Amino acid sequence: MIRNGIDSIDDYKGWFTGKRLGLITSVSGVDKRLVSTIDILREKFMLTALYSPEHGVRGNVDAGGDVGAYVDPYTKIPVYSLYRKDSKRFTKEMLDRADTLVYDIQDLGVRYYTFISTMYYAMQECERYQKELIILDRINPLGDKAEGTLLREEYESFVGAYTLCMRYGLTIGELADMIYQEQGYHFELKVVPVQGWERNWMFPDTDSIWVMPSLGIPRFDTALLYPGTCLFEGTNLSEGRGTSAPFEIIGAPFADGYKLAKHMNMKNLPGTIFSPAYFTPFSSKHQGTACEGVHIHITDRNAFCPVETGLQLLFAFRDYYPGEFAFLPPYQDGARSMIELLFGSGKILEEGQQAEELLCGLARDSSKFYKRKSKFHRY
Repeated sequence: MIRNGIDSIDDYKGWFTGKRLGLITSVSGVDKRLVSTIDILREKFMLTALYSPEHGVRGNVDAGGDVGAYVDPYTKIPVYSLYRKDSKRFTKEMLDRADTLVYDIQDLGVRYYTFISTMYYAMQECERYQKELIILDRINPLGDKAEGTLLREEYESFVGAYTLCMRYGLTIGELADMIYQEQGYHFELKVVPVQGWERNWMFPDTDSIWVMPSLGIPRFDTALLYPGTCLFEGTNLSEGRGTSAPFEIIGAPFADGYKLAKHMNMKNLPGTIFSPAYFTPFSSKHQGTACEGVHIHITDRNAFCPVETGLQLLFAFRDYYPGEFAFLPPYQDGARSMIELLFGSGKILEEGQQAEELLCGLARDSSKFYKRKSKFHRY
Protein backbone atom coordinates (compact mmCIF):
# COMPACT_ATOMS: atom_id res chain seq x y z
CA MET A 1 0.00 0.00 0.00
CA ILE A 2 1.29 3.44 -0.96
CA ARG A 3 1.38 6.02 1.81
CA ASN A 4 2.17 9.58 0.84
CA GLY A 5 3.52 11.97 3.45
CA ILE A 6 0.11 13.15 4.63
CA ASP A 7 -0.92 9.53 5.31
CA SER A 8 1.90 9.19 7.86
CA ILE A 9 1.51 12.53 9.59
CA ASP A 10 0.57 10.99 12.95
CA ASP A 11 4.04 9.43 13.09
CA TYR A 12 5.59 12.91 12.90
CA LYS A 13 3.36 14.86 15.32
CA GLY A 14 6.36 16.36 17.06
CA TRP A 15 7.25 18.27 13.90
CA PHE A 16 3.89 20.07 13.86
CA THR A 17 2.65 20.38 17.44
CA GLY A 18 2.75 23.80 19.06
CA LYS A 19 3.61 25.66 15.84
CA ARG A 20 1.61 28.05 13.70
CA LEU A 21 1.42 26.23 10.38
CA GLY A 22 1.10 27.81 6.95
CA LEU A 23 0.09 25.33 4.26
CA ILE A 24 0.99 25.53 0.57
CA THR A 25 -1.46 23.20 -1.14
CA SER A 26 -3.95 22.65 -3.93
CA VAL A 27 -6.82 20.31 -4.77
CA SER A 28 -4.45 17.32 -4.97
CA GLY A 29 -3.39 17.76 -1.34
CA VAL A 30 -5.45 14.89 0.06
CA ASP A 31 -4.82 11.70 2.02
CA LYS A 32 -5.61 8.10 1.05
CA ARG A 33 -9.31 8.64 1.78
CA LEU A 34 -9.33 11.90 -0.23
CA VAL A 35 -9.63 14.02 2.90
CA SER A 36 -8.04 17.44 2.34
CA THR A 37 -4.71 18.16 3.98
CA ILE A 38 -6.26 21.51 4.94
CA ASP A 39 -8.88 19.74 7.06
CA ILE A 40 -6.37 17.28 8.52
CA LEU A 41 -3.90 19.93 9.68
CA ARG A 42 -6.71 22.16 10.94
CA GLU A 43 -8.15 19.33 13.04
CA LYS A 44 -4.86 18.05 14.46
CA PHE A 45 -2.69 21.15 14.77
CA MET A 46 -2.67 24.97 14.59
CA LEU A 47 -3.26 25.93 10.94
CA THR A 48 -3.09 29.73 10.64
CA ALA A 49 -2.59 30.44 6.93
CA LEU A 50 -3.13 28.93 3.49
CA TYR A 51 -0.92 29.81 0.53
CA SER A 52 -2.30 29.35 -2.95
CA PRO A 53 -0.31 28.29 -6.04
CA GLU A 54 -1.66 28.36 -9.59
CA HIS A 55 -5.25 27.00 -9.79
CA GLY A 56 -6.03 27.95 -6.16
CA VAL A 57 -5.98 25.93 -2.93
CA ARG A 58 -9.28 24.30 -3.93
CA GLY A 59 -8.36 23.92 -7.62
CA ASN A 60 -11.08 26.33 -8.70
CA VAL A 61 -8.99 28.71 -10.87
CA ASP A 62 -8.23 28.10 -14.56
CA ALA A 63 -4.66 27.77 -15.82
CA GLY A 64 -2.95 31.15 -15.79
CA GLY A 65 -5.83 32.76 -13.89
CA ASP A 66 -4.95 35.36 -11.28
CA VAL A 67 -5.40 34.06 -7.72
CA GLY A 68 -6.48 36.68 -5.19
CA ALA A 69 -6.28 36.82 -1.39
CA TYR A 70 -9.44 35.83 0.46
CA VAL A 71 -10.77 33.89 3.43
CA ASP A 72 -11.41 30.20 2.83
CA PRO A 73 -15.20 29.81 3.24
CA TYR A 74 -14.96 26.33 4.79
CA THR A 75 -12.28 26.91 7.41
CA LYS A 76 -12.31 30.74 7.77
CA ILE A 77 -8.52 30.64 7.41
CA PRO A 78 -6.94 33.46 5.34
CA VAL A 79 -5.63 32.47 1.91
CA TYR A 80 -2.64 34.33 0.46
CA SER A 81 -1.83 34.16 -3.22
CA LEU A 82 1.46 32.87 -4.60
CA TYR A 83 0.15 33.34 -8.14
CA ARG A 84 -0.46 37.07 -8.44
CA LYS A 85 -0.07 39.04 -11.66
CA ASP A 86 2.58 41.22 -10.08
CA SER A 87 4.46 38.49 -8.19
CA LYS A 88 4.66 34.74 -7.60
CA ARG A 89 6.48 35.08 -4.29
CA PHE A 90 5.93 35.31 -0.57
CA THR A 91 6.03 38.66 1.17
CA LYS A 92 7.38 39.02 4.70
CA GLU A 93 3.84 39.78 5.89
CA MET A 94 2.61 36.44 4.51
CA LEU A 95 5.42 34.57 6.22
CA ASP A 96 4.78 36.33 9.52
CA ARG A 97 1.46 34.43 9.70
CA ALA A 98 3.27 31.12 10.34
CA ASP A 99 6.20 29.63 12.22
CA THR A 100 6.51 26.66 9.84
CA LEU A 101 5.55 26.25 6.20
CA VAL A 102 4.10 22.92 5.05
CA TYR A 103 4.04 21.91 1.37
CA ASP A 104 1.63 19.27 0.06
CA ILE A 105 0.84 19.22 -3.67
CA GLN A 106 0.85 16.29 -6.08
CA ASP A 107 3.37 17.19 -8.76
CA LEU A 108 3.63 15.59 -12.21
CA GLY A 109 7.40 15.30 -12.29
CA VAL A 110 7.50 17.80 -15.17
CA ARG A 111 9.66 20.94 -15.12
CA TYR A 112 7.06 23.33 -16.48
CA TYR A 113 4.26 22.33 -14.12
CA THR A 114 4.38 25.45 -11.96
CA PHE A 115 3.89 23.93 -8.52
CA ILE A 116 7.61 23.15 -8.25
CA SER A 117 8.44 26.77 -9.09
CA THR A 118 6.23 27.80 -6.18
CA MET A 119 8.10 25.37 -3.92
CA TYR A 120 11.48 26.68 -5.11
CA TYR A 121 10.47 30.29 -4.49
CA ALA A 122 9.20 29.29 -1.04
CA MET A 123 12.57 27.72 -0.29
CA GLN A 124 14.33 30.93 -1.29
CA GLU A 125 12.18 32.91 1.14
CA CYS A 126 12.63 30.32 3.89
CA GLU A 127 16.36 30.79 3.51
CA ARG A 128 16.04 34.57 3.53
CA TYR A 129 13.88 34.68 6.66
CA GLN A 130 15.08 31.40 8.23
CA LYS A 131 11.65 29.78 8.28
CA GLU A 132 11.17 26.03 8.69
CA LEU A 133 9.73 24.08 5.75
CA ILE A 134 8.17 20.61 5.95
CA ILE A 135 7.53 18.71 2.71
CA LEU A 136 4.78 16.08 2.77
CA ASP A 137 6.32 13.90 0.11
CA ARG A 138 4.34 12.24 -2.70
CA ILE A 139 5.14 9.68 -5.37
CA ASN A 140 6.29 10.84 -8.78
CA PRO A 141 3.48 9.59 -11.05
CA LEU A 142 5.90 9.35 -14.00
CA GLY A 143 8.42 7.22 -12.13
CA ASP A 144 12.18 7.47 -12.24
CA LYS A 145 12.95 8.29 -15.87
CA ALA A 146 14.62 11.57 -16.91
CA GLU A 147 13.87 13.03 -20.36
CA GLY A 148 14.34 16.20 -22.32
CA THR A 149 16.37 19.37 -22.33
CA LEU A 150 18.24 20.50 -19.26
CA LEU A 151 17.12 24.06 -18.62
CA ARG A 152 19.77 26.68 -19.40
CA GLU A 153 20.04 29.33 -16.69
CA GLU A 154 19.43 32.23 -19.08
CA TYR A 155 16.01 30.71 -19.88
CA GLU A 156 14.77 30.47 -16.29
CA SER A 157 11.17 31.57 -15.71
CA PHE A 158 8.14 30.51 -13.70
CA VAL A 159 7.60 27.63 -16.17
CA GLY A 160 11.22 26.60 -15.65
CA ALA A 161 12.68 27.94 -12.43
CA TYR A 162 15.47 25.40 -11.77
CA THR A 163 17.99 23.50 -13.90
CA LEU A 164 15.99 20.31 -14.43
CA CYS A 165 15.14 18.13 -17.40
CA MET A 166 11.59 18.34 -18.75
CA ARG A 167 10.75 15.02 -17.06
CA TYR A 168 12.94 14.92 -13.99
CA GLY A 169 12.24 11.64 -12.16
CA LEU A 170 12.27 12.79 -8.53
CA THR A 171 9.64 13.01 -5.81
CA ILE A 172 8.91 16.51 -4.54
CA GLY A 173 10.84 15.73 -1.36
CA GLU A 174 13.85 14.56 -3.34
CA LEU A 175 13.69 17.66 -5.49
CA ALA A 176 13.56 19.88 -2.41
CA ASP A 177 16.59 18.06 -1.03
CA MET A 178 18.46 18.54 -4.33
CA ILE A 179 17.74 22.27 -4.37
CA TYR A 180 18.62 22.60 -0.68
CA GLN A 181 22.00 20.94 -1.02
CA GLU A 182 22.96 22.41 -4.38
CA GLN A 183 22.11 25.94 -3.24
CA GLY A 184 23.79 25.53 0.14
CA TYR A 185 20.72 26.54 2.14
CA HIS A 186 20.71 26.60 5.96
CA PHE A 187 17.04 26.89 6.96
CA GLU A 188 15.35 23.87 8.59
CA LEU A 189 14.05 21.46 5.92
CA LYS A 190 12.18 18.27 6.85
CA VAL A 191 10.52 15.64 4.63
CA VAL A 192 7.75 13.26 5.70
CA PRO A 193 8.58 10.32 3.41
CA VAL A 194 6.52 8.18 1.07
CA GLN A 195 6.12 4.56 2.11
CA GLY A 196 5.55 1.46 -0.05
CA TRP A 197 6.62 3.01 -3.38
CA GLU A 198 9.33 1.77 -5.73
CA ARG A 199 10.78 4.55 -7.80
CA ASN A 200 10.40 2.85 -11.18
CA TRP A 201 6.64 2.58 -10.56
CA MET A 202 4.37 4.93 -12.44
CA PHE A 203 0.95 5.86 -11.14
CA PRO A 204 -0.97 2.87 -12.61
CA ASP A 205 1.42 0.54 -10.76
CA THR A 206 0.13 1.85 -7.42
CA ASP A 207 -3.13 1.50 -5.48
CA SER A 208 -3.67 5.27 -5.43
CA ILE A 209 -6.70 7.17 -6.72
CA TRP A 210 -6.02 9.71 -9.47
CA VAL A 211 -6.99 13.19 -8.30
CA MET A 212 -6.72 15.79 -11.06
CA PRO A 213 -3.86 18.10 -9.97
CA SER A 214 -5.41 20.65 -12.35
CA LEU A 215 -8.30 20.58 -14.80
CA GLY A 216 -5.88 20.30 -17.72
CA ILE A 217 -4.59 16.94 -16.44
CA PRO A 218 -7.77 14.85 -16.10
CA ARG A 219 -6.10 11.40 -16.11
CA PHE A 220 -2.76 9.65 -15.94
CA ASP A 221 -2.26 9.35 -19.72
CA THR A 222 -2.54 13.13 -19.94
CA ALA A 223 0.21 13.46 -17.35
CA LEU A 224 2.47 11.07 -19.24
CA LEU A 225 1.93 12.98 -22.49
CA TYR A 226 2.43 16.36 -20.87
CA PRO A 227 6.28 16.50 -20.94
CA GLY A 228 6.04 16.45 -24.74
CA THR A 229 2.72 17.97 -25.71
CA CYS A 230 2.95 20.96 -23.35
CA LEU A 231 5.44 22.31 -25.92
CA PHE A 232 2.48 23.05 -28.18
CA GLU A 233 1.49 25.83 -25.78
CA GLY A 234 4.32 27.76 -27.43
CA THR A 235 2.78 27.40 -30.90
CA ASN A 236 -0.36 28.50 -32.74
CA LEU A 237 -1.65 24.91 -32.61
CA SER A 238 -4.33 23.82 -30.19
CA GLU A 239 -2.90 21.56 -27.49
CA GLY A 240 -6.41 20.27 -26.84
CA ARG A 241 -7.39 22.78 -24.17
CA GLY A 242 -11.12 23.36 -24.35
CA THR A 243 -11.76 19.71 -25.26
CA SER A 244 -12.27 16.52 -23.29
CA ALA A 245 -8.70 15.42 -24.07
CA PRO A 246 -6.25 18.26 -23.30
CA PHE A 247 -2.65 17.48 -24.29
CA GLU A 248 -3.83 14.26 -25.94
CA ILE A 249 -5.23 15.78 -29.14
CA ILE A 250 -3.22 18.33 -31.10
CA GLY A 251 -4.42 20.23 -34.16
CA ALA A 252 -5.38 23.41 -35.98
CA PRO A 253 -7.94 24.68 -38.54
CA PHE A 254 -5.36 24.31 -41.33
CA ALA A 255 -4.34 20.69 -40.58
CA ASP A 256 -5.31 17.39 -42.23
CA GLY A 257 -5.78 14.82 -39.48
CA TYR A 258 -5.83 11.80 -41.78
CA LYS A 259 -2.49 12.66 -43.41
CA LEU A 260 -0.82 13.59 -40.13
CA ALA A 261 -1.87 10.40 -38.35
CA LYS A 262 -0.59 8.32 -41.26
CA HIS A 263 2.70 10.23 -41.29
CA MET A 264 3.23 9.85 -37.54
CA ASN A 265 2.39 6.13 -37.52
CA MET A 266 5.04 5.54 -40.19
CA LYS A 267 7.66 6.74 -37.69
CA ASN A 268 6.93 3.72 -35.42
CA LEU A 269 7.58 5.71 -32.27
CA PRO A 270 7.81 3.49 -29.17
CA GLY A 271 4.71 2.88 -27.07
CA THR A 272 2.28 4.97 -29.10
CA ILE A 273 -0.10 5.06 -32.04
CA PHE A 274 -1.93 7.98 -33.67
CA SER A 275 -5.45 8.41 -35.00
CA PRO A 276 -7.04 11.38 -36.82
CA ALA A 277 -8.73 13.89 -34.51
CA TYR A 278 -11.54 16.30 -35.37
CA PHE A 279 -12.53 18.79 -32.69
CA THR A 280 -13.81 22.28 -31.95
CA PRO A 281 -12.33 23.79 -28.77
CA PHE A 282 -14.88 25.48 -26.51
CA SER A 283 -12.12 27.65 -24.99
CA SER A 284 -8.48 28.63 -25.45
CA LYS A 285 -6.79 28.65 -28.89
CA HIS A 286 -9.11 28.34 -31.92
CA GLN A 287 -12.17 28.58 -29.68
CA GLY A 288 -15.30 27.74 -31.66
CA THR A 289 -13.33 26.83 -34.81
CA ALA A 290 -13.26 23.35 -36.31
CA CYS A 291 -9.78 21.81 -36.10
CA GLU A 292 -8.09 18.67 -37.36
CA GLY A 293 -5.02 16.90 -36.07
CA VAL A 294 -4.07 13.75 -34.23
CA HIS A 295 -5.05 11.90 -31.09
CA ILE A 296 -2.02 10.36 -29.37
CA HIS A 297 -2.73 6.95 -27.82
CA ILE A 298 -0.28 5.36 -25.38
CA THR A 299 0.02 1.62 -25.99
CA ASP A 300 2.98 0.89 -23.68
CA ARG A 301 3.64 3.45 -20.94
CA ASN A 302 7.07 2.00 -20.09
CA ALA A 303 8.32 2.23 -23.68
CA PHE A 304 6.64 5.55 -24.44
CA CYS A 305 8.91 8.61 -24.71
CA PRO A 306 6.73 11.74 -24.38
CA VAL A 307 9.41 14.31 -25.21
CA GLU A 308 10.53 12.51 -28.37
CA THR A 309 6.89 12.05 -29.41
CA GLY A 310 6.05 15.69 -28.80
CA LEU A 311 9.05 16.96 -30.75
CA GLN A 312 8.46 14.62 -33.69
CA LEU A 313 4.84 15.75 -33.89
CA LEU A 314 5.73 19.42 -33.55
CA PHE A 315 8.20 19.24 -36.43
CA ALA A 316 5.71 17.26 -38.52
CA PHE A 317 3.24 20.16 -38.23
CA ARG A 318 6.01 22.65 -39.02
CA ASP A 319 7.19 20.75 -42.10
CA TYR A 320 3.68 19.97 -43.43
CA TYR A 321 2.39 23.51 -42.97
CA PRO A 322 5.34 25.94 -43.25
CA GLY A 323 3.05 28.81 -44.22
CA GLU A 324 0.54 28.36 -41.40
CA PHE A 325 2.47 26.87 -38.47
CA ALA A 326 4.07 29.40 -36.14
CA PHE A 327 5.74 29.70 -32.78
CA LEU A 328 3.97 32.29 -30.67
CA PRO A 329 5.78 35.60 -30.21
CA PRO A 330 6.96 36.74 -26.76
CA TYR A 331 4.31 38.26 -24.51
CA GLN A 332 6.29 41.51 -24.40
CA ASP A 333 9.13 43.10 -26.35
CA GLY A 334 12.56 41.85 -25.39
CA ALA A 335 11.26 38.77 -23.56
CA ARG A 336 11.78 35.13 -24.39
CA SER A 337 9.11 33.32 -26.38
CA MET A 338 7.01 30.67 -24.63
CA ILE A 339 8.53 27.86 -26.70
CA GLU A 340 12.04 28.86 -25.57
CA LEU A 341 10.96 28.98 -21.93
CA LEU A 342 9.28 25.58 -22.16
CA PHE A 343 12.06 23.94 -24.14
CA GLY A 344 14.69 25.45 -21.87
CA SER A 345 16.90 26.87 -24.61
CA GLY A 346 16.70 28.70 -27.91
CA LYS A 347 17.84 25.74 -30.00
CA ILE A 348 14.32 24.80 -31.00
CA LEU A 349 14.02 28.09 -32.89
CA GLU A 350 17.23 27.74 -34.87
CA GLU A 351 16.59 27.78 -38.61
CA GLY A 352 16.78 24.36 -40.22
CA GLN A 353 16.68 22.58 -36.86
CA GLN A 354 15.46 18.98 -37.13
CA ALA A 355 13.90 16.80 -34.46
CA GLU A 356 16.65 14.19 -34.73
CA GLU A 357 19.36 16.79 -34.04
CA LEU A 358 17.54 18.06 -30.98
CA LEU A 359 16.92 14.55 -29.68
CA CYS A 360 20.64 13.77 -29.70
CA GLY A 361 21.25 16.78 -27.47
CA LEU A 362 18.34 15.84 -25.26
CA ALA A 363 19.73 12.34 -24.75
CA ARG A 364 23.02 13.81 -23.56
CA ASP A 365 21.22 16.21 -21.22
CA SER A 366 18.99 13.55 -19.69
CA SER A 367 21.89 11.12 -19.16
CA LYS A 368 23.91 13.82 -17.41
CA PHE A 369 20.94 14.85 -15.30
CA TYR A 370 20.09 11.28 -14.28
CA LYS A 371 23.56 10.88 -12.75
CA ARG A 372 23.17 14.20 -10.95
CA LYS A 373 19.71 13.43 -9.56
CA SER A 374 20.64 9.91 -8.41
CA LYS A 375 22.58 11.36 -5.48
CA PHE A 376 19.28 12.58 -4.02
CA HIS A 377 17.19 9.41 -4.32
CA ARG A 378 15.41 8.54 -1.08
CA TYR A 379 13.54 5.50 -2.37
